[in-house]
Parts: sequence; C-alpha cells; structure tokens
Amino acid sequence: MPTLSAKYHASELQRQLRTLLGHDQIVTQTYGAHLLIKRLDDQDPIVVARLTELGRNLYGAAFRSHSGRWEPLPGSGPLDEMAQVVVTLLEPYLQPDNY
Repeated sequence: MPTLSAKYHASELQRQLRTLLGHDQIVTQTYGAHLLIKRLDDQDPIVVARLTELGRNLYGAAFRSHSGRWEPLPGSGPLDEMAQVVVTLLEPYLQPDNY
C-alpha cells in the first residue's frame, strides 16, 4: 500500500504535468517506489514514463520503449525538475490521441 507521502507526490506530479502540458489527459499512480505517468486514451490508460524515488525528494526518470523495456532518461533531481525533464523529452508521447 502506498504511503501518504507517495500519494501526495503522485498527486503533485499529476498537477505539474497537466500544467506543463496544458491538458488533463494525464494521470499518475504509485507503484512501489515508482510514480507511473499514464496518458488517457479512449481505451485504457497507457503507461508512458515513470519516476523512481532515489532518495528524499530525489527522482530518476525512465520511459517505456516500444519493446516494453524501461529506458532511463538523463539526470535526476527533485520532483518539479524531473516533471519538466519528462515533458521536454517525451511531450509528443504525452499528448492525447485526439490532439
């Protein structure tokens, strides 16, 4: 079961991503030490990326490749910086299909 801190960070990440992207077709979910980033489509949400807690307010990011493997994104940092990294590098994959 996710901790209250993890739930708060997932909620905060979702808020930041929606602000940066300018749409609300993004949801986040806790999964162990990970914060999953999902794009909402007509069918099921699609996991695009994740942030992994490396330490207190220190995260690393990865994206799910077409093969299903997690590929790391460069850098690590606080939640807000990593939200910006994810949007900068993966914005086309975070846009809803009807955009």
